[in-house]
Amino acid sequence: MADMVREVLVFKDNEAMAEFAIEKWEEISQGAIDERGYFTVALSGGRSPVLLYEKLSAAKELKWDQTHIFMVDERFVPYESDWNNYRMITETLLRRVNIPEVNLHPILTEEVSMQASAEKYEEDLISFFTTLPRFDLIVLGIGMDGHTASLFQGTSAVSEKKRLVVPVPLTGAAMRYERVTMTFPLLNNAENVMFFVNGADKAEFVREVIKDENSSLPAAMVKPKSGKLIFVLDKGVASLLTREQN
Repeated sequence: MADMVREVLVFKDNEAMAEFAIEKWEEISQGAIDERGYFTVALSGGRSPVLLYEKLSAAKELKWDQTHIFMVDERFVPYESDWNNYRMITETLLRRVNIPEVNLHPILTEEVSMQASAEKYEEDLISFFTTLPRFDLIVLGIGMDGHTASLFQGTSAVSEKKRLVVPVPLTGAAMRYERVTMTFPLLNNAENVMFFVNGADKAEFVREVIKDENSSLPAAMVKPKSGKLIFVLDKGVASLLTREQN
């Protein structure tokens, strides 16, 4: 199997980042559709990708009827909550495009427990892919503590080796809500992983993720074993990177 390929790209602002990400989305999705007839993508919540999702909804050339959208992670809160990732993605993207409901794959939080929710989502993934899921594209962010998805330092989810989706109980002040998340065995099997990150307040974490090969930050553990890892950054969050790292 081929080794991971990594790119670090820096843009002047969030709008330029979004424009590039949409071009990359179109390229990857068209390739997948030409090959097998559909494109699979897993999306993250948070503040950074909001503009990206809004601009994606206006990208008329994208083939939404052949796109399947999954969730990277979810806070274990009702859909009506302002903290629900799927609600944010629905409001900024999904309700604005003509995508069949059968192509949408949320993490259901109406289950009686996080464990039940995680098990149901893993079953859905295996049913759809029929084997270890290999996403065409996964879009991730990086949090203020270096977490990605809902993989936080000090949680058992970070060291999970077998399960594809796990519950994440409350641990420390960084987590305000219980969560359900994809794990590294799933993230690192993707064809393409794109970190979409902006804001100078995350510059130190981004520098460590990119520069320190031995970093224990969860975001630094995302290394697609035979795929492509793309960092899409604004000038602020990339401010501590050297020219050589770019």
